[in-house]
Amino acid sequence: MVVVFSPRPDASPETETQAAPPKIRLERLTKRFEGPDGRTVEAVDAVDLAVAAGEFCCLLGPSGCGKTTVLRMIGELETPTGGAIEIRREQPGRPVNSMVFQESSVFPWMTVAQNVSYGMAMRRRPRREIDDRAGYFMRKTGIWDFRDAYPYQLSGGMRQRVSVARAFANDPEILLMDEPFGALDEQTKFILHEELLRIWEESGKTVLFITHSIDEALVLADRILVMTARPGRIKAEIAVPFDRPRHVLEVKSDPRYGDMISRIWDSLGEEVTRAARLAEASA
Repeated sequence: MVVVFSPRPDASPETETQAAPPKIRLERLTKRFEGPDGRTVEAVDAVDLAVAAGEFCCLLGPSGCGKTTVLRMIGELETPTGGAIEIRREQPGRPVNSMVFQESSVFPWMTVAQNVSYGMAMRRRPRREIDDRAGYFMRKTGIWDFRDAYPYQLSGGMRQRVSVARAFANDPEILLMDEPFGALDEQTKFILHEELLRIWEESGKTVLFITHSIDEALVLADRILVMTARPGRIKAEIAVPFDRPRHVLEVKSDPRYGDMISRIWDSLGEEVTRAARLAEASA
């Protein structure tokens, strides 16, 4: 169960700032599934996590470690087996979260503009607001010239731009992003990383981002949380030292970049190996 709560209406700004809880808090979050053979599979085990308002936080881990399951529980697409999820709501008129998936999740029967406008239309926002926000984020993500096109007329990278524009246009308090660029080529990723950084830095959204890529996590995140092989637990918490605003080439040219790659791999590498062994044992 996800508990959404708001600040006390009688709290002063000074008190609220000093005592502000995290935007997202997970306490002993656990998820078990029943496997096809009837055995219980423990996907996530007692995950504790706090994400501050406005933070860009990456969950990094091997395949099958429960990263996506954690995200889906926060987004109320899965029900936890145990533990608690708390989300601090600061602007009740806005949706709590929007999700961006790895697979293209745009509606094939809608144009680009209709897809970007969808969340706002479902919330019955005024037509002027819908047009203004959709137009703003279509321009920001470079899809304005394709606003009347349908998804089948777009590349995979362009369809992911539509998904990102739709998520930001809906103005959620939290963005949940599940490997949104995982299936794209490196050149397209580079461009979309730059665009996501620019839009996020302007918006100040709280982002929880799932990735397999150390490189991607270092480029985007304020903080990286390394997860263990199944059952997923938080193994390490690593602060990313690169200044904001951030640009992809500057990060990769920083003398600290190689050291950070090595440091993260020291924590992640054995979990990748263990995950591969688990996959072999269950094959």
